[in-house]
Amino acid sequence: MPAKCRFRIEWPTLLLIIACYGSWWLAMSAVQWSALVWLSLPVVLALQSSLQHEVLHNHPTGWRWLNELLVFLPIGIFLPYERFRDSHLIHHQDENLTDPYDDPESHYVDPQRWQAMPTAVRDIYNFNNSLLGRMLIGPALSMWLFYRSDLRAVMSGDWPVIRAYLMHLLGLLPVLWWLAEVAQVSLWIYLLCAYGGLSILKIRTFLEHRAHFAVAARTVVVEDRGALAFLFLNNNFHAVHHQCPGVAWYRLPALYREQREQFLADNQQYRYDNYRQVFKEYFLQAKEPVSHPQMPVTQDTPVQQNSGEVVG
Repeated sequence: MPAKCRFRIEWPTLLLIIACYGSWWLAMSAVQWSALVWLSLPVVLALQSSLQHEVLHNHPTGWRWLNELLVFLPIGIFLPYERFRDSHLIHHQDENLTDPYDDPESHYVDPQRWQAMPTAVRDIYNFNNSLLGRMLIGPALSMWLFYRSDLRAVMSGDWPVIRAYLMHLLGLLPVLWWLAEVAQVSLWIYLLCAYGGLSILKIRTFLEHRAHFAVAARTVVVEDRGALAFLFLNNNFHAVHHQCPGVAWYRLPALYREQREQFLADNQQYRYDNYRQVFKEYFLQAKEPVSHPQMPVTQDTPVQQNSGEVVG
């Protein structure tokens, strides 16, 4: 739905944003950090990333500046919102899904680059291709590739990228001040919690897309309605989201139920019952090879490959 047609406030999203930042404030204001705070903080930070995903798709109001102001504070620390927004919208060019060069969130590697990688690097990528590896080292690998790519852009004078990091720093300063002066928590411990938030998100992004010649068949549906589905704001109905990116998170399950047979026909039954099934099948093993199975091995490849998503 075009943004210009959406002037009403989506109250479930707005209230959830307030609850998310309120929960973070309460956790940071705790007199004594308990185990409950340590365990809940990564969940809150993962939820904030899911809410940022809603915002970049023009929720919860029809005014982009207001939406982005609502999630301006980068309590997740690692990723500039504007970089997440811009790269994710490129990712929504579905005809390029999974392409290592044209899809910023692809986890596949060009076959020729894969053959040229040292064995130790291949081992890292192979471990990252299991769900356990994706959760443990996936955030670090994605951030390394993402920052390396962005550093090149900054050094070349790419103003949108430079601006994104300047805005990120502007929001980061009050967050860091609050952590140091008010919450008085160790930055390293907080960073570990933020890393944990990214690890949780990797559960969702692990199998969102697969290499397939049919565009609509590249995107998954996980028919989960539990805690993880809520934390991901129903983005486990990912095929629905890609077909209808303007639909709010709380409407996705009903839309899927109404047209379930059609969505599954479109994505050629690329579905899982729930995240328990995903853990059972792929916790210790890869779902697919790292090397993109549908790309030919050629001698002429672009200079730079995309990095894979940080939050997705």
